[in-house]
Amino acid sequence: MTPASKIKWGVERRLEFIEFRLFWEGGVRRSDIMTTFDVSEPQASKDLTLYQERAPGNAVYDKTSKRYVAGPHFSSVFLTEGPSEYLVRLRSFGEGLMEPAETWLGSPPEIDIVLNPARDVDAGCLQSVLKAVREKRSLEVRYQSMSTPDPGWRRITPHAFGFDGFRWHVRAYCHKSDRFKDFLIPRITGVRDFDEPGLGGDSDTMWNDRFVVIIGSHPGLSQNQRAGVEKDYGMDGGTKPLEIRYAMLFYVLRRLGLLDNPESKPARTQHIITINADETAEAMRKADWAL
Repeated sequence: MTPASKIKWGVERRLEFIEFRLFWEGGVRRSDIMTTFDVSEPQASKDLTLYQERAPGNAVYDKTSKRYVAGPHFSSVFLTEGPSEYLVRLRSFGEGLMEPAETWLGSPPEIDIVLNPARDVDAGCLQSVLKAVREKRSLEVRYQSMSTPDPGWRRITPHAFGFDGFRWHVRAYCHKSDRFKDFLIPRITGVRDFDEPGLGGDSDTMWNDRFVVIIGSHPGLSQNQRAGVEKDYGMDGGTKPLEIRYAMLFYVLRRLGLLDNPESKPARTQHIITINADETAEAMRKADWAL
């Protein structure tokens, strides 16, 4: 039986909150639980008691600060995601994606987020594309391609969504070109005429098949710098495999600076290279041919 077994979801979330505050902010008060989850004082007290039962020694009451603090032998019981749990919440707070109370951050540090201009997505268009995905239907979209000067209507059968770090696109079968393609959602300016679908996601080989890119540190770095990069990227033995959908390969390589011979770029700005460069180039050709 795991520590979180046979606990109702709402209670488990509050226990996770208690542990989050203990580990990342040094302590938690009964009032923190009450405010964040809108529960009564008796309920908050019960939550703290239950947490102490499930995670003995993790929460110790400190009379000076009048709060529960992390015990000297604290060990996570309910949180399993490690640092990413905190950093995702901090990023959401910095980008304004979550209300402060929803982030569980009691005293967040001052932060700034690299500007990523918001893309103007039409809510009605997105709603229709989502409906087509759910119902496995096709629809016509008015799309501004960069290969034509003016937008035009084309029928697509969408089946998945992708995010390249900057923009959202929908993966769909294009009835006009008889291929699976990526369509940038902000460039869809109109929708109409739901109908029978074309090929579905099961036939999208470039979406379903994956390729492994192996990255390593740039040879131009010093030994200590390479050790730092290897730790940064979680490399084992100097390399790290990245399993990527063929359909997302270009976006990942571009985001990591791995297009156009990364070894030739200055090591101080391009910290990683592709170890299996020839195989990766062939995978790129395969993905490009399929488009």
